[in-house]
Amino acid sequence: MNKNILLCTLGASWAVIPEILGWLAPGVLDLYAHHPQRAALDALRQQHQLKAPDELWVCTTQGAQTQASLAGLQAWWQLLGAPMPLRIWAAAGTDQLASQPECDHMRELILRTTLLAAEHSQHGGQLVLSLAGGRKTMSADLQSAGSLFGAHAWLHVVSPEPSPAPLFARTPDEKAQQPALMAQALAADLAVCITPLIAGTGQRNELLDIAIDGQRIDSASFPLPLAMPGQTQAWPLPEAGDTLQRELMRRQTQSSQLMGNFLAQLAQTEHHDNWRSLYRLAPAHIDTLRHTALGPAHLEWLTALPKADLHRHLGGCLDLTAQREVARCIWTSLRHEIRLQRLQSLPELLSKQEWPWDWPQTLKSQHRGAIRTEFRAELCAALLLHASTAQLQHNLYGVTEPRIALKTRHERGFAAFERPGELSGSALLAHPAALAPYAQAIVAQARAEGLAYLELRGSPQKYRPLDPVGFVRDLQTALAQAGAQVTATPAASPGAPRIGLIWILDRREPKTLAKTVQQAVVAKGISPDFMLGLDLAGDEGTSAPEALAQHFTLAFANCLPLTIHAGEGEAAQNIWQAAYHLHADRIGHGLSLADQPQLASRFRERRICLELCPSSNREVVGYADPAYPESADLPAYPLRQFLQMGLPLALCTDNPAISRTTLAAEFLAAARMTEGGLSLWESLALMRPAFVHAFLPSTEREALLKRVDAQVFALVPLLLESLRDPAARLPQLRLAQLSIARHVPPGISLADEQTKH
Repeated sequence: MNKNILLCTLGASWAVIPEILGWLAPGVLDLYAHHPQRAALDALRQQHQLKAPDELWVCTTQGAQTQASLAGLQAWWQLLGAPMPLRIWAAAGTDQLASQPECDHMRELILRTTLLAAEHSQHGGQLVLSLAGGRKTMSADLQSAGSLFGAHAWLHVVSPEPSPAPLFARTPDEKAQQPALMAQALAADLAVCITPLIAGTGQRNELLDIAIDGQRIDSASFPLPLAMPGQTQAWPLPEAGDTLQRELMRRQTQSSQLMGNFLAQLAQTEHHDNWRSLYRLAPAHIDTLRHTALGPAHLEWLTALPKADLHRHLGGCLDLTAQREVARCIWTSLRHEIRLQRLQSLPELLSKQEWPWDWPQTLKSQHRGAIRTEFRAELCAALLLHASTAQLQHNLYGVTEPRIALKTRHERGFAAFERPGELSGSALLAHPAALAPYAQAIVAQARAEGLAYLELRGSPQKYRPLDPVGFVRDLQTALAQAGAQVTATPAASPGAPRIGLIWILDRREPKTLAKTVQQAVVAKGISPDFMLGLDLAGDEGTSAPEALAQHFTLAFANCLPLTIHAGEGEAAQNIWQAAYHLHADRIGHGLSLADQPQLASRFRERRICLELCPSSNREVVGYADPAYPESADLPAYPLRQFLQMGLPLALCTDNPAISRTTLAAEFLAAARMTEGGLSLWESLALMRPAFVHAFLPSTEREALLKRVDAQVFALVPLLLESLRDPAARLPQLRLAQLSIARHVPPGISLADEQTKH
């Protein structure tokens, strides 16, 4: 279905077909080799990117003159060696097209042939129409068909009157010699009398792609047998049923209503609004997006699309390579004697492939009683740089494999999920030398993933206990220096992600909650564009949201947006308490809401957004994922259920380093784990709520939505083009500008340190 087709009408003079083919395909028939304007003719063909046809299709009548013309065409074709399939259709019983029934019959044939040709050329092929042959009504019908079904170009030839006798054979001898004449390059004096030209182009009418009462415009609904090469297919007009021309006329007269009805029907069948610009697409393109399943082949496109991540933990976002770069910056800031002291604390770990389970506690215990709060960070830096990659991979990840339903299946429970983050986050961020490289890695990561907006969440009171507000201020400065847009400035550089911070409160520490809320309010006053809101996290079983509400009074008074970790494998009562007692704007995970349809309906009414993290949810709670056979006995991910409920949903990463994922990969994971998968249209719709529910001022949020909407609309045609032509690669989509090369020097060995010393 990707052929290049030349479709011609034919009357008494068959020579118009060689005159078109000879220009369109000089490699098959170089008819204009001696034409004085040969260069100009070639330039015109190249300008319009016309391709040589793979097949030649002809529509004609059954009269005596036509039969004689077909005989000449066949003789010429044999002289050429039949270089491609020649398919011929004749309207059965027609002759001179001197009556309305004959003209209607011919029009129906031309319409059906053009429709069939358009389908055979739709995936990377090219349909070109020749209007030069046959009666004027035939040319008009073919031009009309091209304007409806689309054509790369329609062509014509013009010549002076009267034409030279060899070109327009009149006598029997001239007619007998004409096939040989038109099978080779014409002499210059004859070639100059023929001028091929482009009479126009046509785009498929979008009204044809709307099903009306189940009626579609395709060759299955209006069939035409494919003519056998070299044979004439006589086609009688069907006696029963609507003709194609009648259906086309009906759609043209109702055009003012059809598009509105289509969009209304589309809206009625969807639970979530898509990007506004996408409703401007042709119905066929919308239909393609709605019926094409999202899969791994779309990863590059997913990455390039501007996205927002509302749930990404600061401490769990950097992969091992980035962590080592942060560690290197900490390490190089230390004196030689301090380096040696830290290394001397780690010989048992560095010498073993298998570390005891409590090794993180060992590092923390060495920190107890130390005057310098950076002590643990220095130990972690030493371990990151001097342990081998195999040691780190095994003791951070390998000991918790398979990472499925860890909360219930692993003996260590949720601690098994957290294990890959033991050397990041709080372990490193306590050191002042960590902040700059950490920020640089975050910005590089956001750009590489195509993030236009990112809400990091972290616990400043744990990173810098004596000055958490100062940590927020310094993180903002570091991110700004790294190239992130951390304030609402219209002059942000292209590709700069907008990054803000959500302050995490620990529900396991109720005695300090009020103080921490007060610190967050102070930080909001100092950094209003960066400090976005609050989060409540930690083991849900320790304190119910209802019992903690009293500590949030100051947050309520200052209108800080709230997102609450709730319903991650725990009872749904935590979710409704988060909504009703803590006035949550968003819920982190909220998976158990699937068991409470009445509560879900209230969430829909109040537009409370769920932050879903498919990979993390599979690892912690446990859901079936075809990519992980060990999960086959687990329940289906509730995304489809949430979609049908009409709940606002945002796909997020949670801890991308811990789950070894990206936001684009989370969309693919969601597609695998969701019943029935996700269509491209649904995946685009799922990107929008993250922007709609961002913790931003309304004016900035609206401006961001409009900008991203335009970017999405610019990228979707590239996807559609790749779907039409599977052989074509998607362009790089400025991925080089989205990603930042990061140089990671090799780790420094203990031997190196001793040598230096």
